Parts: sequence; structure tokens; C-alpha cells
Amino acid sequence: MKELDEGYYYYARRCCICDKMVDIKMAFLHYIPVSELLLTVRSIDLMKTKTGLNRLEHHTDRYYGDDLIIRRGNTFMMWLDLSRPYYPNTDRLHLELKTGSLPTVAKGTHVIIPLVEELEDDRWEAKIVKRDGNRIKLSVNSQPTAMIGRYQLTVATHSPKGKATSTHDPGNDIRMLFNPWCEDDTVYMDDEDEKNEYVLNDVGRLYYGTENQIGARTWNYGQFDEGILDACLYVLEKSVTPPSGWGDPVNVVRVISAMINSPDDCGVVEGNWSGKYVGGTSPTAWSGSVDILKKYQKDGGIPVRYGQCWVFSGVTTTVLRCLGIPSRSVSNFNSAHDTDVSLTTDVYFNENLESIDHLNTDSIWNFHVWNDCWMARPDLPPGHGGWQAIDSTPQETSQGTFRCGPASITAIRNGQVFLKHDSPFIFAEVNSDKIYWQRNLDGTFTQIHSEKNAVGHCISTKAVGSDERNDITHLYKHPEGTEEERIAVETASRYGSKPDTYSSPIAEDISIEVTMDGEGPRMGGDAELNIVMRNASSLPRTINLHSQVAVMYYTGVLKATVKKDETPSCPVPLSCPPLLTVKTLEWILQYQHYQDQLVDQAALMLTLSVRVTETQQVLATQFSFRLRTPDLIIKPVGEAVVGKKMAAEIFFTNPLPRTLKGVVFRVEGLGLQSVRQIAVG
Repeated sequence: MKELDEGYYYYARRCCICDKMVDIKMAFLHYIPVSELLLTVRSIDLMKTKTGLNRLEHHTDRYYGDDLIIRRGNTFMMWLDLSRPYYPNTDRLHLELKTGSLPTVAKGTHVIIPLVEELEDDRWEAKIVKRDGNRIKLSVNSQPTAMIGRYQLTVATHSPKGKATSTHDPGNDIRMLFNPWCEDDTVYMDDEDEKNEYVLNDVGRLYYGTENQIGARTWNYGQFDEGILDACLYVLEKSVTPPSGWGDPVNVVRVISAMINSPDDCGVVEGNWSGKYVGGTSPTAWSGSVDILKKYQKDGGIPVRYGQCWVFSGVTTTVLRCLGIPSRSVSNFNSAHDTDVSLTTDVYFNENLESIDHLNTDSIWNFHVWNDCWMARPDLPPGHGGWQAIDSTPQETSQGTFRCGPASITAIRNGQVFLKHDSPFIFAEVNSDKIYWQRNLDGTFTQIHSEKNAVGHCISTKAVGSDERNDITHLYKHPEGTEEERIAVETASRYGSKPDTYSSPIAEDISIEVTMDGEGPRMGGDAELNIVMRNASSLPRTINLHSQVAVMYYTGVLKATVKKDETPSCPVPLSCPPLLTVKTLEWILQYQHYQDQLVDQAALMLTLSVRVTETQQVLATQFSFRLRTPDLIIKPVGEAVVGKKMAAEIFFTNPLPRTLKGVVFRVEGLGLQSVRQIAVG
């Protein structure tokens, strides 16, 4: 069929005499209006290459591959190659996007995008911006509240000759993400440097250790690596939550918080704090999220073994940044684990000031790592948007599932623990008082001492634009001891399981604390600490001191007591002069006491209990510290030249008076090489 005049065609038919093709116009003309021919879609060009306009304008050009990856609330371009020119007077055309197993228009999982003359914000629409014969170029606008996820694209046409729908091509599936660059998206973040850090940076720093010995480890988030976006969407799909809820970042981060751990939904990472990692990888061996997420998807959703809090947090940061939610890993030192919603960290003693182990279920972890994510909170009173805390480490259940958050950091700071989600637990982690209780002869308990500055120290995250540590404690709590901080604590406690905790004052003329000089003790040497006592009264005081030190997992769970000084039956009185004078005792733990007991992180806990003879005042305190491990030093050998091999030396000094065995180096370089193990022996 050939074109004769504009809008008309003529046919060439085979001659019945000579069997040759002859133009029928020699005998007659049969005119057919082009607009009466069926309109179909021959091909779709989504302009989806990494260097194309769509990917660049949507800040998705760093994702691996040439799929169309877009952010909601922005327009994107596409070409349609049709079977004939499009005539707006007689033809109709619309796009259809479907996500999930049961797409529904009413739930936003089946989107019908009409052609319009002019695009308007906040709605799905398409406009023809260019024509080229049978080809038309569309500008498509998406809603800033659209569901994120993977959409199947088809094009429906309607012409005088009938209707037609293009065949679904998986290569034209569209990945939709949250959009921190769109003011109408609830994850919008104004500061460009912060977006570069909390959305686009694929390498970070995780902090561990103790408040006096903060260590840092690099973590490769790798959210743009090959297969990671599909792996993150796979995590969402494995949650079996309806895609109709994937437009709300509050709901999505709550789902991710549950899915990163494994106890009740076969999530990504299986936790293990036993120190035995047979059949899996030691949590300390991981240095990034990429291998974990790829393995989880490749194995069909079988949890990856093993992880601890920093692994859960690192993977959470990867998933949230990959999906477009600004996020960061946050480390809290002296992090409380409140098991009974009292919003206090409780320590119980019997009548003889001996620990009652079966009641002491609360604990204080040397450090704990969770996440902040950025979003508006239209479900909360005004002023509670911004950073929200979520925790993927499985500690306590929330509505029957191991998950935590998102909880407004503003609410946590002010003790507004009645605001969702899981604010009481996170408040207790950062600002609970440590309360010591003694059992009476009748079985009841009396509060004998409290520490108001025991938890929530040096809350840390990587600084924007650098590898420096940024202390964000002030975002989580008012300065310790201020009137604002005390009001927040007492406000929160009224909503806990022990609302009368602060009804009785406690005498405090003697105080005690443990201090450490310099960077603290090193692995393989003796640990030296100072016990400092202060007398605030005008009279001298005599003190009876009990101490014990135990090897501890960083979570606050004790493994074994390595040294104990018991003095209840034969106390050694220590005279403490009056009027705020200070008496300091030197406390030493020798290497041979702990050499065979250490666990991951090389952490120890010193527990002191004190009775003042003259007043019967009782004090107690705990001090956690770690033995510093040697630093790994990496030095390049020769010059580094693009496209050529290079070498590096990795070395450290063995601090122990014994030979190390089974030494393995794990080496990873984002964009350089995947994880490689080097067995040293």
C-alpha cells in the first residue's frame, strides 16, 4: 500500500493475465482515509540509557543498567512508534501502568494516564510534545504520591477501526522511586549537600566500641551496584504487604525495618550473638551490603547468616537510599535495652546487695547501631517531621513483628513517647535513667540509687561530605541535667509501666564514677581504670566497696565474670573527707584474668556497688570499656594508574604474647573488586 495524496493510499494488485504487479490507478482509484485504519503501537522508546535525559534529570544515572528508573513527581519523556500518524480528532490514546499481583485503579496500583493539552502538577498525565511522521514524543507527569516499585507499561489505542493494546515488554518495565528532589514528595530534603550524602553516597562509616574508645569502620552501601535495585524491590515483594501501601514512606520504612531481620518473616539477615558462626559469615567479616542483598535474592529469600546491629543498619541504609529515602546509620553508645516498657533501665539486688540475675533483663549495650530516615510526618502533630529513628535489629516486637519505628526524633527529645511508632523503646535507648532496686524482707523493692546520665552518649553518624564523626546527641536529647532534659524524662516515664518511679527523692551526698586515662587499655596489656569518689556533705564518710568485672558482648549480655572482689562480710572502710573533696582509687585488671574469655569487640563491664556506713546510702554504677585492637594499615606500592594493576601492603602488629592462628584478611573495594579472602594462616 503506497501513499498517493495526503491522507490517502492506493493499492497495487497482481494482474490476472500477465501475473505482474500493476498499479490499480490505471484502471480505477480506491481511496481509503488513513484515519480509518487501525491505530497500533509498533514500539516504545523510553529513552532509558544511563546517560539519557530521563535518568539524568531524575538523579538515577548512577544506577547500574539501562532500565528506566525514575522518581515520582517528575516528568519523563518517551517515544511511541505508531502504525500510522496520530490524528487527535478521531484517535484516542492512553498509557497504563500496573504494579503488584492484583492491580486496582482505586488503590493506585493500576494507573491510567490520559493525553491532555497541558500538564498539571500532582496528577498522572501525558502530553504530545513532538511529532515525527508515525512517531510521537510524550512528556509524562507522575504523582508525587505514586506507589514506588516496578510498573508494567502498556499503551492502549482507540481509532474508528477499533481498539488495540500493546504487548507488555518486560524490557520496558518502569522502576519508580521516592523523590527527595520534589517538594511535594514527603521525603523532600531541601539541602543539596545532604541529598548527596544521604541519598547518593554509596560509602559510609559505622561507629562502634565504647564512648571513650569510639572506633569506625567503612561500609560499602553499594545501592547503585548491579542487581541491587531489583534486590531491594524483591525485599519489598517478599514482605507480602500490599503495593497499595508503598506510596507512604512511613509504611515502607516500617516494612523494611521488619524485613531486614529474619525471626518472623524470613527477612534478609539472620542475627547471631553467640560468638559461634558455623554455617555462615561472622558479622564482623562483612564490609558492605551488596553481597548480602544479592545472596538473599539469589537464594530465593533465605536469610543470610549472620549479622549484628551494624550489619542490620548498614543493609537498611542501602535499601532506603536505593528506594530514594534519605537515610543514615546512627550509633548510640551506652544504649539501653528496656524489656518491660518502664522507660528506665532497672538493676535489681537482693537484701545482701547481690545481683538478682533472673530479674535483670534490662541491659545497656556498649553501642548499638540503628538508622535515621528523613520524611514529613503528616500522621503526627505539626513539627514532628524530619529525622525519624528506625531499628532493624530484632530486639522487641512492635504490633507482633520484630521491627521498630519510625519514631520522630523531636518526639523522643521531648519525651512525647505517646506518638507513634515505638517511641518509648527508642527513648529508653537514649535517655532512660538507670535505677537500682533492693529487695526488702517482705519481697517488695525499694529504689536505692539512680544514675541520670548512664545511657545515650556520643550518638554518632558520618558527617555530610567528609569521613568525620558527627555527634548528633543534641538531636535526640536535651543536655544532660538541664531542666528540659529532666522534664522530658519524667514526662516519658508517666507513660511507662512504672509511672511512680520519680515520686521519691534520693539522698546523694556521696557520688562515684569510673574514669579512664587516654585512649584506654590495649589488647594484650593490663587494663587500668580510676574509681573516683566525691563527698558533698560537711562530714567524713566511710565507704564499703564491692566490685566485679565481666567479659561482655557489646549488646550488654555478660559472658563470664573474670574478677570479683567481695567485701560484705569483711569490708575495708575507705575514709572520704568532706566538702566535695575527691578520693581516687586505682583499679587494675591483669591480662591473665581475661586472656581466655574475650568475645567479639573485646568488651568488659566493671560493676561497683557501694554502701556508706554513716548514712546507709547505697550507690551502684557500671562502666563498660573495650580493649583496643591494633589498627590495620594499608599502604600502596608504587603509583596508582587508571587501567593498570596496582599493589598494596596490609599489615598490623600482633599485640598478644602468643602466636595468632587462622588469620584471614577480607579485602573489598567498591568499583575495584568484590570481596576477596586472603588466608594468612
